[in-house]
Amino acid sequence: MSNPHTLEELQDFKGKYPKQIWYLFFSEMWERFSFYGMRGMLTYFMITQLMMDDAVANLQYGATQAFVYAFTFIGGLFADKILGFRKSLFWGGLLMIIGSMILAADPHRFFFLGISFNIIGTGFFKPNISTMVGALYKDGDYRRDAGFSLFYSGINIGALLGGYFCISIGKGTMLGNVVPEALTWNVAFGLVAVVMTISLLTFVYTRNTMATIGLSPLRDITKPGNTIIASKKWYEYAVYAGGLISIPIIMKMVATPRYVDYFMYIVGPASLLYLFYEMTKHSAAEVKRLFAALLFIVFSVIFWAIFEQAGGSLTIFAANNLDNTLLGVIKLDPNGVNNAANSLFVIIFAPIIGIVWIAMARKKLEPNTVVKFGLGFLFLGLAFYTFYATRFFANAEGIASLDVFTLAYFIVTLGELCLSPIGLSAMTKLSPGRLQGLMMGMWFLASAYGQYVAGLFGASIASDMAAVTPAEKLIVYTEGYKDMAIYAVVAGVILIVIAPFVRKRLMGHVH
Repeated sequence: MSNPHTLEELQDFKGKYPKQIWYLFFSEMWERFSFYGMRGMLTYFMITQLMMDDAVANLQYGATQAFVYAFTFIGGLFADKILGFRKSLFWGGLLMIIGSMILAADPHRFFFLGISFNIIGTGFFKPNISTMVGALYKDGDYRRDAGFSLFYSGINIGALLGGYFCISIGKGTMLGNVVPEALTWNVAFGLVAVVMTISLLTFVYTRNTMATIGLSPLRDITKPGNTIIASKKWYEYAVYAGGLISIPIIMKMVATPRYVDYFMYIVGPASLLYLFYEMTKHSAAEVKRLFAALLFIVFSVIFWAIFEQAGGSLTIFAANNLDNTLLGVIKLDPNGVNNAANSLFVIIFAPIIGIVWIAMARKKLEPNTVVKFGLGFLFLGLAFYTFYATRFFANAEGIASLDVFTLAYFIVTLGELCLSPIGLSAMTKLSPGRLQGLMMGMWFLASAYGQYVAGLFGASIASDMAAVTPAEKLIVYTEGYKDMAIYAVVAGVILIVIAPFVRKRLMGHVH
């Protein structure tokens, strides 16, 4: 691994996937264990351990996740301009390990401090590893979507394991006879730190196989390695210092949801203005493709606002309104199923759908990116109608079927696979090389707005609840899911209708 190939040799791989994608796959898999393990615990921990009510917990969840994804935009920008993807990944991973260790020490006292470290760390880590996947492929390589689908399955192996294990350990339904009751949450957060360390070591050990992918744009090309030009070294130190200085600021803002409102009002318009400025440096064809990317970004906000009920209102729904039996015989923690079912289905179906895209492309039958997005929304709408339908499979006490709930997640997964890996791929295909980190950051910034709106949606459901019994809560929550299903279907129909125009007028040669 110490003798990297040139970028051209790396991209001229045979078969369906480059071998380097497997290294990024495993690094991302363990990082996503940490991220989704943490994500799956937040709302439940805030309600049961920090004693927040449902509406406040939904808002806090939305605020926390909004900041996580908003900082991926900032992390992508710094990686593009100063650090390069490799150093950005290392720095982000290190901060995430520190944050998880703080939470493991005392999650009740240091909750917002630990979360703030994780927010900054994820911002530096998340967008840049996805960009490195895109760099493994030449422009126009039809195998790119399949590569992102495979990579996406790695994300979800980590999400499956972390999503189920962490919440189950924290609640005491797993390892309860081994871990003392007073330490279950410490162990759950500590597991996140251990696994994130594995992710970082995986990346460090394999990064030299990536040729020049991910090296700093300010590196000194007269020297081997990734050394930044001496006169610009302070840029790198300033980024590190800025990340640390921002932690207490983020801590204060996350703990006070109204500050998140101010942040979201500013960061989105500011990022658009900066992108429009960057557009002035590119050709008309490149600008059109960037506008196509923006279209996908805007619609993805709607998608994630609905999809991300998983970490908010669906967490509360699973805790209050689901039985714990799957297929009549398997006993499972319903919150663990809520966190892990989507990931399990992605693991199974992402490689299959990737191969289907390749087969359809060879026969010139593959739907274009806009149509795939539209299909994603239609599946999402059907899934939330299925969440709504759980009310018809509930007993008199308002406890609904875990089977129907899990079926809804299967349908959610089909929608996600039509949109999320395709969106990651589209950002790398539609963006000029020098803006790929920025556009990947904007893709995740859209997720930030989706998370933000998801928190508002969830809080709106909870705030309307005069209900106190599980049966009354079942009706209120499922009614909210029916409304979200309508929004998703309408968005999907719009995308499919405008697909020919977007494909012809904006995307050019990009399929």
